[in-house]
Amino acid sequence: MEDLRIALIQSDLVWEDKAANFKQLAELIETTENPDLIILPEMFSTGFSMNAQKMAEPENGQGLQWMQERAKKTKAVVCGSLIIEDGGKYYNRLFWVKPNGDFEKYDKRHLFTYAGEEKTYSAGKEKLITELKGWKICPQVCYDLRFPAWNRNQEDYDLLFFIANWPARRTYAWRHLLIARAIENMAYTIGVNRIGEDKKGVYHSGNSIVLDPLGEILWEEADKQAVKTINLSKGKLIESRERFGFLRDRDEFEIN
Repeated sequence: MEDLRIALIQSDLVWEDKAANFKQLAELIETTENPDLIILPEMFSTGFSMNAQKMAEPENGQGLQWMQERAKKTKAVVCGSLIIEDGGKYYNRLFWVKPNGDFEKYDKRHLFTYAGEEKTYSAGKEKLITELKGWKICPQVCYDLRFPAWNRNQEDYDLLFFIANWPARRTYAWRHLLIARAIENMAYTIGVNRIGEDKKGVYHSGNSIVLDPLGEILWEEADKQAVKTINLSKGKLIESRERFGFLRDRDEFEIN
């Protein structure tokens, strides 16, 4: 049984400037403290842009290559999402990149219609459950947070996390939905959000957060750049599940 060491990167993003974002995020990653997993915000190379025709890259493009370089250098898994063109369609695609360069991927399932995301991007269909140091992990993207059936714990995952460009004006929903997800799924739950104002004048406060399996806040930061490295205890997770057993009483269902 091993603890899992997570590094959260809460940063501003330079609008549609990949080189600037790669540079500043590489510098922030350098300050992490020997993590097993490094989590970046949603669309970390561009900000939440609908300009996919200009900003998209192929799956093996510079964004994934940059992630592979960071993973190799830090000997940690690096996770974040990029704008990807694949088969003539555009995706908000999360990559889970291992130190040896191998990767897994997850296409954002729920597209943010309020901002017209569905007019540009195609939705994913498959959930990703991956593993690291004996932990089962479910990564998701931003708006997925609002749909509990999609992220309901039916696979006994240990860690659920969301990467986001979540506006400050909806921080109340962000915090309370994350707390609810932790409690109902009896899993460590993390939200990694950007800070700063985007090109459309939308302000993001961050409010990145780490929650234990009972929904207690282990760490939270708002309104400033932050790099946080934190240990998650597998022993506490097992103890909580054995003591309360809520997952054993869950409903069984399928999602089409």
